[in-house]
Amino acid sequence: MKTAFTYDVAASTLHDATSTARILAEHERALSEAGGARRGFADAPHGDPLFHVVLTGGTEGIVLERIERRRALAGREPVVLVAHPLHNSLPASLEILARVRRDGGIGRIVFLSGDLAADRERLAQAATLSAVSLGLRLARIGAIGGPSDWLVASAHDAETVRASWGSELVALAFEPIFERMAVNDADRDQARQFAERARGCREPDLETLAQAMAVYRVLRETVEAQRLDAITVRCFELVVRERTTSCIALSRLCDEGVPAGCEGDVPSVLSLLWLYRLTGEMPWMANPSRVDLSTGEILLAHCTVPCGCVRSFELRSHFESGLGVAISGELAPGPVTLVRLGGARLEAVWICEGELIASGTEEGLCRTQARIRADKAMLAELLERPLGNHLVVLRGHQAELVRASRRFVLGRED
Repeated sequence: MKTAFTYDVAASTLHDATSTARILAEHERALSEAGGARRGFADAPHGDPLFHVVLTGGTEGIVLERIERRRALAGREPVVLVAHPLHNSLPASLEILARVRRDGGIGRIVFLSGDLAADRERLAQAATLSAVSLGLRLARIGAIGGPSDWLVASAHDAETVRASWGSELVALAFEPIFERMAVNDADRDQARQFAERARGCREPDLETLAQAMAVYRVLRETVEAQRLDAITVRCFELVVRERTTSCIALSRLCDEGVPAGCEGDVPSVLSLLWLYRLTGEMPWMANPSRVDLSTGEILLAHCTVPCGCVRSFELRSHFESGLGVAISGELAPGPVTLVRLGGARLEAVWICEGELIASGTEEGLCRTQARIRADKAMLAELLERPLGNHLVVLRGHQAELVRASRRFVLGRED
């Protein structure tokens, strides 16, 4: 699916108008087929990417002024400059982007070669990356209860999230959640319907499942009331106080397009949101439980897998506590990409492609399990320079796309 974007055009009056009009006409098909619509920069929708077509040299001041005026209207957003081989378009674009980056902004140049298919692909990818970057800067992530005590490297605050990825981290209290968790008949109906989808239900009874559905109901209401794009929950508070779990709730929210993570892990929920916006596929957040450097295998396990990510699933109790409801899912084999955000400013990203070779059902581990074969050097790096506990699993080999998006969001290579 194409990402819609708006483009405006900057040209110097010193250049021959007939020639520049002809050049623009040569590239407008690629712009249009990639999803672009021409408008004045001030009329561009604030939620869509805006591209500046640098038609000639001598436009540096014009484009920088437009960027500043646009910022006053729409806030900080990535800058995309479209250049071509003639009329000093590329030199002007290089100068503009250098100034944008010097002033702390981010952006990229899309160079059009005249090859329609290649140009269309470059523009479409830039539109996707720009939309993801812009979307993250407009996103609201709810954090209910804060990070779990053991996440000593994953407890980033709202200021850090805003400064690095641009998203708003909204701290929410647990008390309003607890107050609305009494099980009702609708929760029981939801429990029956969900149980019918499972291939089996081992430990939980219907009332236990209904209590888990009550957690889902309250979290869904919270997402809507707070206008949240993603959510993370200090889920063991539910285990201790209510003797239930949020595994089903988080799984269902993910299946409904709301990235939802557990344990209050901020880097992981940010990863879920980022990669979902980037690919349209909902990733899975999991614990690395075992690494074998001799075979190049890593075993991941967690209880909150989205049901849309698995071929079938069984309902089990939560692994650590034996309470509530968890999901034991069967994941399809195939290519995957593992991602972990970290660092003091959330500036570091570990990315590793691999092959999911088997699901598992071992006792003594979280319920959904995946054996993944990956590069041994990358797994060694995970052990030597970890960025934190949870990894996020994305279907497909998508490391190149993830790296490109990281550069666009953070404006840095390292």
